[in-house]
Amino acid sequence: MDRKVIKKELLQLLNYFPAVALIGARQVGKTTLAKDIVKDLSVPAIYLDLEWPPDNRKLDDEGYFLSTHQNKLIILDEIQFAPNLFPSIRALIDQNRKPCRFLILGSATPKLLRQSSESLAGRIAYMELNPFTLDELEAIPMEKHWFRGGFPDAVLAPNDTISELWKKNFIKATIERDLAILGLDLEPLFLFRLLRIISSAHGSNLNVNNFAKALGVTTPTVSRYLDFLEGAFFIRRLPPYYTNMKKRLLKSPKIYIRDSGILHKLLEINSFFDLQDNQMVGNSWEGYVIQQLLSHLKNENQAFYFKTQDDAEIDLVILRGTEPHWVFEIKYSLAPKLSRGNTEAMNTLKAKHNFIVCPMKESGYALKNGVKIIGLLEAIDIIKAI
Repeated sequence: MDRKVIKKELLQLLNYFPAVALIGARQVGKTTLAKDIVKDLSVPAIYLDLEWPPDNRKLDDEGYFLSTHQNKLIILDEIQFAPNLFPSIRALIDQNRKPCRFLILGSATPKLLRQSSESLAGRIAYMELNPFTLDELEAIPMEKHWFRGGFPDAVLAPNDTISELWKKNFIKATIERDLAILGLDLEPLFLFRLLRIISSAHGSNLNVNNFAKALGVTTPTVSRYLDFLEGAFFIRRLPPYYTNMKKRLLKSPKIYIRDSGILHKLLEINSFFDLQDNQMVGNSWEGYVIQQLLSHLKNENQAFYFKTQDDAEIDLVILRGTEPHWVFEIKYSLAPKLSRGNTEAMNTLKAKHNFIVCPMKESGYALKNGVKIIGLLEAIDIIKAI
């Protein structure tokens, strides 16, 4: 979602809810957005970086400190460093339930920050901030954005060398520190192996048993690791769409590294030229398109993939209510064609709108069967209008 839109919606939420949480991966721009929004508020604000020891020490007696700033918006950055604050925040909100009291920034989902969802239920609204999407960066070519990914410091770096160095350091920090803070305290070399295995399976159906065998651990253990990585916005598991139809359907999710730039770094793909020549280029394009589209999808709409054991498949299915309404098949080709399996899946799903998304830059066109071939920006516009 465009940051201008997010800023507007964030202001609306702050003007209604006592607490708002802006969540998303580390280094995605949450702090910049929070500081930018302060000038549009009708109340003064105080900012605390909970990763910074002097700010953290101010909250040694959090009840007293927070209560002395009741007439200000208190911005608590990197809340995962101080999850013990949630009960105090709840108590203060219940004593004076007015809007715009707390803006909480966190690098984990509410499910992973369990105390927030338990302590602040009914008192807090959540918004997710994604990395930059293609439509936000008009001056950046699609190929550059796809290769570098959407993290601000990676995509806006002055050259590929700096971008690659930033991604390397981001992965290192994630492995050595960030995941441990959230509760996944594993040896860095083991975590790196796990991320490399996931990257090699990017765009494929998740087989937890294979992961477990490769790592020498149990399948429940792998599932727990994947829960943490998803909760930290590092991976995405796209669930299958199935009904009571008689066809035998695959019921395991597809797994993706959310950011294409991080994927390429894990796969040791160091230039766009190398990406074009890599066997993972189609899977990378698929994951990139899905990340761009789902970054704009409204919460009330659900996203799935569809695949049967007879190879009828569609990469992305968006529901309206409980019925498939928009179907996106993703092809890395400027002259894409539907496979027999794609056609069979579309006939089964009977969605109202069927698209093939390819890396074209000109306007799309319709095939004889009513399926429309479109570029990524046109696909994003379609999702925005849903």
